[in-house]
Amino acid sequence: QVQLEESGGGLVQAGGSLRLSCAASGSTFSSNDMLWFRQAPGKEREYVAGIDWSGGSTLYSESVKGRFIISRDNLKNTVYLQMNDLKPEDTATYYCKSSDGSWGQGTRVTVSS
Repeated sequence: QVQLEESGGGLVQAGGSLRLSCAASGSTFSSNDMLWFRQAPGKEREYVAGIDWSGGSTLYSESVKGRFIISRDNLKNTVYLQMNDLKPEDTATYYCKSSDGSWGQGTRVTVSS
């Protein structure tokens, strides 16, 4: 399994942008699909976006479609989540997950109104 570490979270005003990164260790990263999830306080963890191993196919939840962009760089073993037009309801801890079942520790995003 790969080991995953997220970064890039922080505090941002509504309408602003952040880019999250998820760095992976291990030689299998480029063969794994990668996903982003988020969990707001007191709520269930929810799917945000996914990208296949090649980067050629992406999927988004309806709540972020048109605002967030998932991408990956297999040479850098990193997957990204570009978050634009952030809303207070995007406030959550964001986690990346590999298709081999590995999870990162999460990075917190807070959007102020």
